[in-house]
Amino acid sequence: MAAHDATMPTFGHPRIWLPDDGAPASLDSMTLQAIEQATLPHGNFEGYLHGSEVSVIFERVAEDGTGPRLHRHPYSETFVIRSGRALFTVDGKEFEAVGGQILVVEAMVPHKFRTLGADLYEAVHIHANDRFETEWLE
Repeated sequence: MAAHDATMPTFGHPRIWLPDDGAPASLDSMTLQAIEQATLPHGNFEGYLHGSEVSVIFERVAEDGTGPRLHRHPYSETFVIRSGRALFTVDGKEFEAVGGQILVVEAMVPHKFRTLGADLYEAVHIHANDRFETEWLE
């Protein structure tokens, strides 16, 4: 790895220097956290526990018909569908989502989904809030 240019602008953010030998970076203050997913409670990332403004659910299911019941959040939720298929019901309308799509559900809009087929459904659900807040509607 090449040495970093000390004149490179930081755009108001602290610099994070990576050593040339590939060793882990040593940080004087907390500007970066590397969190192992395996250490997350229930496999989900709740932002406030790590100084982040978002929370994330990592979905990985290979079973037909799996998904949460109808609910809503006081913030938007973004679904990054990596693979598989799921039937989303959003504000009473159904939409079949497939790998490669990104869905955004606005705040306070009721939604649910269920996986379709036994193929692997893999997705990242990004909650625009530092903690999960869910109102279950069914």
